[in-house]
Amino acid sequence: MGKIIAIANQKGGVGKTTTTINLAASFAALEFRTLIIDADPQANSTSGLGFDPKEVRTSIYETIIDDVDAHEAIIETEIPFLHIIPSHIDLVGAEIELINMTDREWMMKRSVEKIKDDYDFILIDCSPSLGIITVNALTAADSIIIPVQCEYFALEGLGKLLNTIKIVQNNLNPALEIEGILLTMYDSRVRLSNQVVEEVRTHFQKLVFDTIIQRNIRLSEAPSFGLPALLYDANSKGSINHINLAKEILIKNGLMPVDEEVQTEKTI
Repeated sequence: MGKIIAIANQKGGVGKTTTTINLAASFAALEFRTLIIDADPQANSTSGLGFDPKEVRTSIYETIIDDVDAHEAIIETEIPFLHIIPSHIDLVGAEIELINMTDREWMMKRSVEKIKDDYDFILIDCSPSLGIITVNALTAADSIIIPVQCEYFALEGLGKLLNTIKIVQNNLNPALEIEGILLTMYDSRVRLSNQVVEEVRTHFQKLVFDTIIQRNIRLSEAPSFGLPALLYDANSKGSINHINLAKEILIKNGLMPVDEEVQTEKTI
């Protein structure tokens, strides 16, 4: 049975989609069956893997609102072991449509349960909000990865997200765990980046991944070509960082030996 991991932070521009695409591609490269669920109306995970959201016929929207079988929404990518359930702009309306539905927080979980056994990992790319769709993702998930950028106001809003996680744990999904806090957009040349790393690690200690995602041109360019960094430039820092993150998660979950070499970017 696959592990469902939500990638969430209501703050925009922290690297949720970048993390989702490249972590999923890294799991797939290590031959773990992986599915991305694009739960963001902006559909950046969809376009970042080379699919045009305007041409998507069956998306996560139809599986939640119209009770379409999730198997019908799955698209194979050009990467072996990696599939995606795409998104499109219709998902914006789902927030309103779900309001009057019974058990509205459970709709995504019901949909994902049908396909959970087909994958080793299912990654949900959440929108930059704490609306009903994100709550659906947290209710469906086994754990959550929280990307935090190494920039000013990095911790802004993190308390609100952690409070939302507690509410979900208390009322909807008691088994939800924090997989880890992921430091992103790190630049070793900038003093502020090192200060943020130190501050986050001081506050959250063991919750913070050892692996840090460095600011990297190749990582930024890859989505415009509809590719994860691993296919765009396998030797780039962005590719190596995400492979190391995947290995760190695999080791944490007992799916890879602890003695497996993981070159983490632990700067502090």
